[in-house]
Amino acid sequence: MRFRANVEDVGSFFKIIQAIEKLQKRCIIKFTESHMHIICNHDVSEGGVQVWSQVKVQSIFSDYRIQSNSNNEITILISPEALLLALRSAWNPASLDSTAETVMKLAKKNDQAALSFDISGSMSSGRMVRVGHDVRIEVMKPSDVKKLTEPMCPEPDVHILLPPLQKLRTIVERLRPLSDVIAVRCNNNGKLQISVQTESVSVDTQWSGCTNPKMAQEGASQNTNADAEAEKPDPDHLFGVLISIKSFIKFLNSHVLSSTTIACVCQGHCVILYVYIGDFADAGGVLTFYIPAHIDS
Repeated sequence: MRFRANVEDVGSFFKIIQAIEKLQKRCIIKFTESHMHIICNHDVSEGGVQVWSQVKVQSIFSDYRIQSNSNNEITILISPEALLLALRSAWNPASLDSTAETVMKLAKKNDQAALSFDISGSMSSGRMVRVGHDVRIEVMKPSDVKKLTEPMCPEPDVHILLPPLQKLRTIVERLRPLSDVIAVRCNNNGKLQISVQTESVSVDTQWSGCTNPKMAQEGASQNTNADAEAEKPDPDHLFGVLISIKSFIKFLNSHVLSSTTIACVCQGHCVILYVYIGDFADAGGVLTFYIPAHIDS
């Protein structure tokens, strides 16, 4: 198998890995001819958070070449922390100029598979530099790749566009000392609630006027227009789910990447969060976070 690409947008690649780096020690990256898929489900992470993402090749890479006996697909296990260190060397505007080049390729070092980075460019002083990083990886067998499946979830009850994640993170961090569990509720009339409730305290933070976007799956309904109208819930009815506040904060680390984030609530089951890379209308990819409902033991 062969793989080589120029990392054209190092900053976006860095932010994508930064968004998932705290979830688990190893993640899965699947390279295909058109997409890079990043998956976090290998280990049981805090609260069972999973990430399934797909990023368009052309939004991050150039001179992209891949060849394998598995439909030109290569799937690897890699440490997000180690990958972040390699990308940090390449994404350093303070020391490298805009002409710096980062080449990423599959290699073998001392009989160990690696994702090799070759970074070259000029420093602000004009001196040429060249840096190499080898990140150890494990190439997954096609039979194991076939076993990868996204979580099964019911049809969401409501979709809502979240406020800026940085602001949301500030609020949730303040609620963290009060409880291990947080309630996320929203309706089809643009209302979002983040709540904590214990025997001694009750705190509600509410946004109104949020957008309820139409998602693609809504157009696939088999119902007639009359049936669909009859089944429409009260737009003011709040659908909610209790989730681990630690899990929610880990998701909110993706504020470094997010420009548009849509939350989908499956009442009492889970919350699904779509973090779009770039503008929603022409996104270069999307990170999908699944946070299951908190089960009170």
